[in-house]
Amino acid sequence: MTADAVARLRLIRTPSIGPVTYRQLVTRFGTAAAALAALPDLARRGGRQLDIAPAALAEHELAALDRLGAVPLFIGTSGYPALLAATETAPPMLAARGRLALLDQPALAMVGARNASAAGTRLARGWAEGLAAEGLVIVSGLARGIDSAAHRGAMAGGTIAVIAGGVDVVYPPENAALMDEIATQGLVLAEQPPGVEPQARHFPRRNRIIAGIAAATLVVEAAPRSGSLITARLAAEFGRDVLAVPGSPLDPRAQGCNQLIREGATLVQTVADVMEALSAFDADGAGQTLGQRYQLAEPLPPPIAAAAPEEARARVLSLLSPTPVGVDELVRQSGLAAADVGCVLLDLELEGAMERHAGGRVARVAA
Repeated sequence: MTADAVARLRLIRTPSIGPVTYRQLVTRFGTAAAALAALPDLARRGGRQLDIAPAALAEHELAALDRLGAVPLFIGTSGYPALLAATETAPPMLAARGRLALLDQPALAMVGARNASAAGTRLARGWAEGLAAEGLVIVSGLARGIDSAAHRGAMAGGTIAVIAGGVDVVYPPENAALMDEIATQGLVLAEQPPGVEPQARHFPRRNRIIAGIAAATLVVEAAPRSGSLITARLAAEFGRDVLAVPGSPLDPRAQGCNQLIREGATLVQTVADVMEALSAFDADGAGQTLGQRYQLAEPLPPPIAAAAPEEARARVLSLLSPTPVGVDELVRQSGLAAADVGCVLLDLELEGAMERHAGGRVARVAA
C-alpha cells in the first residue's frame, strides 16, 4: 500500500466527508495528504472538531482488500471507471475484485424486478448473452430475479456486479456461488468497506454506481416503485440513455417499464432493437465506442491555488438560506467563478454552516 492510498482512504473514511466534499478537497489542495493537513484548521474556523480517520484504520482496510484479492480504485487515478467519474456523486473509492479490464469496455446496465416472472427471467438471460456477444459488458446489482439472470447470461462475455455491502459480503445469500463466479470471470465492485453488511440506505447508493458506470440502462421488469426505476431515473439524470421492455398492463411487474416508456424511455423488444437504439444514440459520436462521448479527459480539475476571499464568502452567504438551492444558481446570482463558489461552500460545509441535498443543491444550516 502507498502513502497516497492511505491518505486518500483516511480522507474518505473521515465522518462528514462525502463524495462531493472529497473531490473538492483534493481539487483545492492538490493531494489527499495536503487536504488532511488542512482539515483541522478548516473545521476550527466554524468551532468544530473533525474526527479524522486514523492511518491505522485505512491501513487495516487496505490490507483486508489485499487479502481478499481486491484492489482499491480511487477517483482521479488511473483505473477508475471514466463514466462513473463523470457523475457528481461518484464514490471516491471502489473496491474491485476480478477482471479490471472490463472497466475499459462499453457497458450496459440491465436491471429489473426481484420477483421476476419466468418469461422476464428467460428474456433477461438470453438478452444478456446476446448483448455480451455484441461486445457489451453487462452491469447489474446481483439481486434476485432479473439481476441474477442478466449476470448468468453475460458471464462468458463479461459482467460486472455492483453490490451494496462489502466486497466480501454476499447478498442475497443464495447468490454466493454466482458472486464467486463473477469474481473469477467478471468483476465485483463495492463502495462499502470489507465486512459491511448491506443496509437499506446502501441500495440507492449502489444504484447510482450501476447507472453511472454504464452508457445506458435497460429495464426488463419493474414495479411502479422499485429500485430499478431509481436506477433508470439516475441514469436519465446523468444524461445516459434509458431503454425499457414493454409488458402487459395487467402485470404489476410491467407497469414500471410502461411508465418509463411513457416518460420517454426507448421501447425495445429484441437484442437487435437494443443495439439499434444504442447505435442511434451514438450516431454523433464520430466513430467513438459506446460511452466514450461521456468520458472526462481528467476526472478532477487542476488544484485551486488559494482559498476564496472574504468578499466571495460574504456574497455566497448572503444568497444561502435554509431552503436548498442549486450550486449553479449560486454561481449565476453571485457573479463569482464556479471555483470560488466551490471554495466558499467547502469551507462552510466543514464549518457546519452548510449542508448538501440531493440534486446538487445546498442550504444554510439554521443557527
